[in-house]
Amino acid sequence: MFSLAAFVSLMCLASLSCLHEVHAQPLVQKESPSASKLAIVWTSSDPEVAHRMVLIYAHAAKKAKWFDEVRLIVWGPSSRLLAADKDLQSKIQDMKKDGVFLQACVVCADSYGVADRLRELGLEVKGMGKPLSDLIKDPETHVLTF
Repeated sequence: MFSLAAFVSLMCLASLSCLHEVHAQPLVQKESPSASKLAIVWTSSDPEVAHRMVLIYAHAAKKAKWFDEVRLIVWGPSSRLLAADKDLQSKIQDMKKDGVFLQACVVCADSYGVADRLRELGLEVKGMGKPLSDLIKDPETHVLTF
């Protein structure tokens, strides 16, 4: 007869074994036969991250047609950075001309006092909680966060 402690130990070992088998398999992402979409959630206030990664990749993904739809969501501290940095503003304008959808979280933008400035730059400023949740659930959309 097993004690409760022995039973729990066996169950833990069995669970670990199953986890190992599941995670030992390589992850293969299947291509979607329909349109592919990319949503980039940009939250970092680090200008180097913005200049050297986020905006370069978002813009290239649209121009090179790696995705049919590319969306940049400005959220949190990045909204303050964008409102103050003229070089980033110029890059955002080029991205918009090339078809990148630009959005910003209104709650964050209001908290930094930059909602009007972001609207002037051509961003759609609105509540983003539900739209982001919908993007995460959409099997055709890949969501990256920086």
